[in-house]
Parts: sequence; C-alpha cells; structure tokens
Amino acid sequence: MGHKENHRSNRVGWLRAAVLGANDGIVSTSSLIIGVTAASATQHNILLAGIAGLVAGAMSMAAGEYVSVSSQLDTIEADLAIEKQALEQDYEDEIDELAQIYEQRGLDPILARQVAEQLMDHDALGAHARDEIGLSDTHGANPIQAAMFSATTFTIGAALPLLVAWLVPLPLLILMVAVCSLIFLASLGAIAARTGGASMVIGAVRVTFWGALAMILTAVVGQIFGVVA
Repeated sequence: MGHKENHRSNRVGWLRAAVLGANDGIVSTSSLIIGVTAASATQHNILLAGIAGLVAGAMSMAAGEYVSVSSQLDTIEADLAIEKQALEQDYEDEIDELAQIYEQRGLDPILARQVAEQLMDHDALGAHARDEIGLSDTHGANPIQAAMFSATTFTIGAALPLLVAWLVPLPLLILMVAVCSLIFLASLGAIAARTGGASMVIGAVRVTFWGALAMILTAVVGQIFGVVA
C-alpha cells in the first residue's frame, strides 16, 4: 500500500472561520470590558456592556458571514450559468479551450485533447468549473450554516473574558481580563497554527500582538472619556 500524505489545506475554510469568530469574540469583548472599566463604570454596567457586545457581535458575525457566503454562491452560480450556455452553444470550442489549458500545464497537444474529451464526456460543466474557472467545489458553503458557525465561535470567544469580568473584583478587573484574554488568544493562535501545520509560536505571537494592541487602545480611550466625564 502506497504512502499517503496528510495534507491540511482542506482544513483552511472551517479553520479560518473558527479562528476568526473566536478571535473576534475575545478581542472585541475584552477590549470593550477594559475600555468601559477604564472609564470608571460600575461592575454591573461593565457586565451589561460585555453582554450587549457579545450579542451584537455574534449577530454581526452571523449577518456578515451569511451575506459573504451568499454573495459568493451568487457569483459561482452566475459563472456556471455562463459556462453552461457556452457548452450548449459550441461544445467543440469548449473542448479546445480545455485542451489549451492542459497544454499550458505541460501536456503535449494530443494527450491534452484526449484528457479534455474524456473529462468532458464524464462531466463537461464540472471540468470547466474546476480547470477554467478554478472552482474546486461547485456547491460552495451553506450560508445559514456559515452564519451559525461564526456566531457560535464568536459567542464562545466572547464568553471567556466576560466570565473573568464576572468572577474577579473590580480593582483587578482590567488586569485579569487583559491577562486571561491574552492567554486565551495565545492558546487559540497556537492551536490554530498546530492544526494548520504551521509554527505554534508564530501563530500565538501574531494573534496576541493584535489583541494586546486593541486592549491598550480601548483602555486609553476609556481613560480619556472617564477623565472628561
């Protein structure tokens, strides 16, 4: 039995969505909590702001992902409709077009023509979708599933700093939310990098850096408005 490589590129889609959702949840909620705390709010108001941020953020992620995936599917369907019409109007030209693509990839003209004919006999639209348009999956993701997945991962990420804010006393709130959130972010970045086969250290550092920057900026804004108030 031959050796089979364990490729990770098939994980890119769901991994990106999961990391993006959880990362946004942690960064936005922790930054919101730190900013409101720096403005000298009460712990009740801090938790209220955090919960509101969680709900609003989750819905925003869901809506954004739904619109994004739906728009992508609309584009795919429009491209497939154009290609289907071309196949119906001039099948032979479409064979030539596909054969030229295979020639450019290194096949000799005779073999390229044979491959194009056989693939189009099997699935003409699928062959052109894959090799001419570049669509590996003509069905695409489900907009509702994508929306629910993004909202769920955002909620999980946002719940972590919110839980810390609920458990720790007000004088330690900024410090503990910041420290715990950075630990969460570093862990998330490392796990995502490990899953994707990249460096765990680099994955942790780049996620933590941007999270720390967001928290610092919101703390400064909260401090300014707190002083003004």
